[in-house]
Amino acid sequence: MKKLTLSAITVLMLSGLAPMEVNAITKSDTMSVVMNKPIDSKESEALLIRLDEINAMDKSGLTSSEKRKLRQETRSIKKALAVNNGGVYLSVGAIIIIVLLLILLL
Repeated sequence: MKKLTLSAITVLMLSGLAPMEVNAITKSDTMSVVMNKPIDSKESEALLIRLDEINAMDKSGLTSSEKRKLRQETRSIKKALAVNNGGVYLSVGAIIIIVLLLILLL
């Protein structure tokens, strides 16, 4: 009898801990898709010149909102340049897994 009671309590407790499905609400009307096109070399040179201008600026006299706009502009320029380069990025964990697989297979 004790074994039956103990197993019933265990089943009830484990059923309470079972992962429940959560329905996430997504707002599809506020989502926008941005398509990036490759940048020409002239455009990338202009972006690099603008980055140099921003870095050379004296930012001590700017207000916080102006500094924020400059940071946002810098981030957008760097993202545009990263799209143009189109490299493949591997994390350290991925490199370790690749090396281990190579060792095991060879």
